[in-house]
Amino acid sequence: MKKLLVVLSVVLLVVVGTYFADKATRVSGKTHVSVNPDTATIGKPAPEISLKDLDGKDISLAQYKGQVVLVNFWATWCAPCREEIPELIAMQRKYGPKGFTVLGVAMDEEGKSVVAPFVAKERFTVEGQPSPMSYPILLGNDAAADKFGGLLGYPTSVLISRDGKQIQHITGQINGDEVTKAIESQL
Repeated sequence: MKKLLVVLSVVLLVVVGTYFADKATRVSGKTHVSVNPDTATIGKPAPEISLKDLDGKDISLAQYKGQVVLVNFWATWCAPCREEIPELIAMQRKYGPKGFTVLGVAMDEEGKSVVAPFVAKERFTVEGQPSPMSYPILLGNDAAADKFGGLLGYPTSVLISRDGKQIQHITGQINGDEVTKAIESQL
């Protein structure tokens, strides 16, 4: 009987400990974390990556040198990612003509078979109008994410200056006002 009580106590402690550890480390869609967990990359050159777009063309980050770029790692199944897409569309519309672009890096394991229909079909309300994702969408992978220091969750965004340096990392949904100020300071 004592052995059973000890075993049950240990199991209960493990379950409770796991619950609280998960709760303490979970990145919520409503949570905005502007502190880069790997601050060593701030001010350093953006990594060299090349990914396929939805048409199968190779697109490299280097092609956007001279522009301010927000690399946004997301997934079609990610609720916080979907919630921030209207803000990304609005940023692309407002700042695109001034030398800014959002690069959406879709991290769905199924790849193009899931991402392409999502991008073609989904519409997001921006300024009262249904709008498609109006920025380039690339098919991501773990190797690309690792070059940015890895991801703690989705969405994760990295703001890159015109001269190709990483200036801000955001884990979780972007804070539109904060990111807008950072973008404007670079344009």
